Amino acid sequence: QVQLVESGGGLVQAGGSLRLSCVASGRTFGTLTMGWFRQTPGKEREFVAAIRWDGGRMDYADSVKGRFTIYANYPENTLYLQMNSLLPEDTAVYYCAATAWGIILYDAARWRYWGQGTQVTVSS
Repeated sequence: QVQLVESGGGLVQAGGSLRLSCVASGRTFGTLTMGWFRQTPGKEREFVAAIRWDGGRMDYADSVKGRFTIYANYPENTLYLQMNSLLPEDTAVYYCAATAWGIILYDAARWRYWGQGTQVTVSS
């Protein structure tokens, strides 16, 4: 089992920045592909960014490319999402996810482990 705990959400004005954190426990962090998804009411959970288990590849949704950066601190078992130039449409609950698959998956249904989510609200 893997436990994921997110933090760092909050309220920010458009153009501002936030950094989300996700602490993983229960399995060696360096064996997991990690990702961030987000969800708004009435919509499906959507892919935001992911980093392959070995840190050798990252990928981003087109809507966040150039603004968000995913990275991991392996000794501290922590995943981060640095979000810059935030837009009102980035408002959502953000979820940390993990999978034992060695590739980046874009379908939320294929990720096994999830955190409880953290709210990000961007005001215009």
